[in-house]
Amino acid sequence: MRVVELAVNKKNISELIVKSRTENLSLIRDFVSNKASAAGLSKEDIENIMLSVDEACTNIIKHAYNSYPDGEIVINLEFNSEKISISIIDHGSTFNPDTVPDPDLQKYYKNGRVGGLGMYLMKTLMDDVKYISVPGEYNKVLLSKKINVA
Repeated sequence: MRVVELAVNKKNISELIVKSRTENLSLIRDFVSNKASAAGLSKEDIENIMLSVDEACTNIIKHAYNSYPDGEIVINLEFNSEKISISIIDHGSTFNPDTVPDPDLQKYYKNGRVGGLGMYLMKTLMDDVKYISVPGEYNKVLLSKKINVA
């Protein structure tokens, strides 16, 4: 694990690099929680961001790296007074989010399904979600949330 922190032009930038292991999800959640708290976000927004990042990283571990434990996940978190932005980078298999349909939640719960809501949750909980893939090089999930100051 490696953490780097900078403050540039009124932006706070932090980076966490971990291996693609499920036991690192708690480190990732702590990192995101601490930084989002420092950005002044509400408890609800912090929990929503943590869940979104957790879902993205779980998908990377399971699907991009096929549970290979030594892949690298790079999380860059940046915030200023207006918004928090998180980029999550991996070098695993590519993924096309357009192939994932929005779930039929009634059918989902009726059938007792578990899992498979990651993309839906990210899109619902965050203000903006983007996915960039350069096959053979990297995948990047970009998440952002506006900071609502009362």
